[in-house]
Amino acid sequence: SIATSKFQPTDARSAFPCFDEPSFKSSFNTTLVRPTEGYIALSNMPVQKERANYPSPGLTEVIFEKSVPMVTYLACFIVCDFEYVEVMTKENKPFRVYATADQMNRTVYARDIGVDVLNYFEEYFEVEYPLPKQDMIAIPDFISGAMEHWGLITYREVNLLYDDKGSSSYNKQRVASVIAHELAHMWFGNLVTLDWWDDLWLNEGFASYIEYKGVANYEKDWDMEGQFVIDDLQRVMVLDAQLSSHPIVQAVNHPDEITEIFDSISYSKGASVLRMLENFMGPDEFRKGVRNFLRRFKYANAITQDLWDELEKVSAAKLDISRIMDTWTRQMGYPVLSVKKAIANSNKLEVRQSRFLLDPTAVSADDSPYNYRWDVPVTFVTDTSSRIQVWFDKDMDKLVMDMPPGATWIKMNVGQYGYYKVNYEASMWQDLISLLKDNHTALSAPDRSSLLDDAFSLAAADQLPYDTVLSLVSYMKKETHYIPWKTVGSHLSKMGRLLRKTKAYPYFRKYIVNLVKDHVERLGWNDEGSHLERRNRLNLMALACNNGYDPCIEGAYQRLVLWIQNPSYFIPPNTRSLVYKYGMEKAAFEEWETMQERYATEVNAQEKSKLAVGLSSSKEDWITERWMALAKNESIVRGQDYLIMLSNIASNPWNTHIVWSFVKANWPYLVERFSLNNRYLGRMVKDVSTRFTSQNELDDLKEFFEKYPNAGSGARSRKQALEEIQKNVGWIDKHSEHLYEWFFKNSIKM
Repeated sequence: SIATSKFQPTDARSAFPCFDEPSFKSSFNTTLVRPTEGYIALSNMPVQKERANYPSPGLTEVIFEKSVPMVTYLACFIVCDFEYVEVMTKENKPFRVYATADQMNRTVYARDIGVDVLNYFEEYFEVEYPLPKQDMIAIPDFISGAMEHWGLITYREVNLLYDDKGSSSYNKQRVASVIAHELAHMWFGNLVTLDWWDDLWLNEGFASYIEYKGVANYEKDWDMEGQFVIDDLQRVMVLDAQLSSHPIVQAVNHPDEITEIFDSISYSKGASVLRMLENFMGPDEFRKGVRNFLRRFKYANAITQDLWDELEKVSAAKLDISRIMDTWTRQMGYPVLSVKKAIANSNKLEVRQSRFLLDPTAVSADDSPYNYRWDVPVTFVTDTSSRIQVWFDKDMDKLVMDMPPGATWIKMNVGQYGYYKVNYEASMWQDLISLLKDNHTALSAPDRSSLLDDAFSLAAADQLPYDTVLSLVSYMKKETHYIPWKTVGSHLSKMGRLLRKTKAYPYFRKYIVNLVKDHVERLGWNDEGSHLERRNRLNLMALACNNGYDPCIEGAYQRLVLWIQNPSYFIPPNTRSLVYKYGMEKAAFEEWETMQERYATEVNAQEKSKLAVGLSSSKEDWITERWMALAKNESIVRGQDYLIMLSNIASNPWNTHIVWSFVKANWPYLVERFSLNNRYLGRMVKDVSTRFTSQNELDDLKEFFEKYPNAGSGARSRKQALEEIQKNVGWIDKHSEHLYEWFFKNSIKM
């Protein structure tokens, strides 16, 4: 058992009297009292001394060393009966991982990668880790994914514990990434802290970018650099192409607003613009500027401008970093660059920029200090030249540049390092389509991925015909790399959700099956290959199963039945969630009940979440309703998992309406249980409702928001949901007929 604390952003004031703002730092003298028998006490610093049978028999007073100066939200107090594994850092400081006794065999990976990442960051920042010890602890029920308490990082079990018998490749990468993210905070956030919450992105954006370097240093064959584009950049660009987005640097005046900005703009867009900055400055200058920033502001507070100043000082090209970066951090959104030949048959190219919005009917209302113009580092590669960079200044009407002599194609935004979209004139798209069909590996995997991502986004915004996009996708029959497939998979899945109630849907599904079935048969069910191949197997099989590919669904169901009959039947962790989900779609109540019993007794948090996906996938309404009723009981589903579970159920289109009815009927209960200040509550409503595709559903959502106008920290999620559904309705109206014709014709041809 465990008693633990988590104060960020504004809860330290509930535990002890304090000036609970990030600009105040002080040293903490912490004393905790624990039961003498069987318990330990942990805090940010090592134990200085203990006094037994004090303040009364059976209790022990634990006094900790005085802490370094730190902000109130980093203080942490834990009393528990956990055990630990230990290793020493390069500087000979103890590095420990704590967990419950029955999970100790799953702490080794966290210990090994954790100490490696800590040593790497000391070297990268050239600033020694400032505390005498580093602990990491896996907590069975924890409100956040993890929290960077200085010297005592707290995690949900699912984000810290790993073993190859029960954890998938995704789980392993998630554990590695969260550990690296939290350890990055020991410097960025803890040693140097934001002055006020409007600069939260300095903490979170930086940790979200640097985590990739930490993981890549330990797991060298995962292509973390390439995976950044699919996990952070492309995802956040969807949100940031809506009117409901916000600038990275955002004014904050109320605790609900603080909670609300812990969002993907602060994390993923923050990380994306830093990655772009490092790419145009060069890695050595970037690292030097960051190092100087940490040294200058250690144990103090900083604002965004301070980081730009330090980077500017080391820029050999004398780049005006703050001028450039203000256009990316102080206005929301991003540009699309439109490229065409300046004069037919000449080698001159003309580039223009404009704000990119996914909804073609949306009109920018918010005035931006830069009028939605950006200082853009334009990079390109051709068949006769490697990466070239030119600047497109925000005050320039257009950029005219030369195509290298003899080049037959040009791909802009090399490696998708730039935070922008690119649209080419029709003949240039055709050149790129031909290139991918003839020799797709002439472009890197992130470049192929970025072409596909841009094309789908541009088509959704009515800036490119879907025929061009689908012509581009046809090369995927030859594509074997995870990164482009992840991009295509997420766009096609979204398209499938929108077409589900239209006559195009059966032909769309046939088209998808034709596109992926050779890959699925090649990869098979055996869990083998590299980390990226294993991730791609699951990605492609999910696409196939989701679109009714019978051998895939049947394979999942057969494996589920064998496991139901014999719990020791081994399903490899990488295909397990697939077997549980698609097997359960065909299963009867008896099989569901057996799975529910195993869920109840399962201690491995990662396995539990896979089982929860299965339990949420029944096609029987009454089974789903039973599951939702059971899940209210905290002894069955932990509080931390409950809202995720509702989103999981709603992700199955036949269940969306059941969850939505439940949310409407139980809103007062949900608010009382989780509070309006819980950002996950607002996000759950958005997750459920953004699957709506009709005007009636949109009206129903508006009615719900009118009935419960107080959104707390879910205010922005509500705006995003309304905007997203409006876009869905318009998209179906505009594109479903043409796509019906295209898929009808092409699903037969394939």
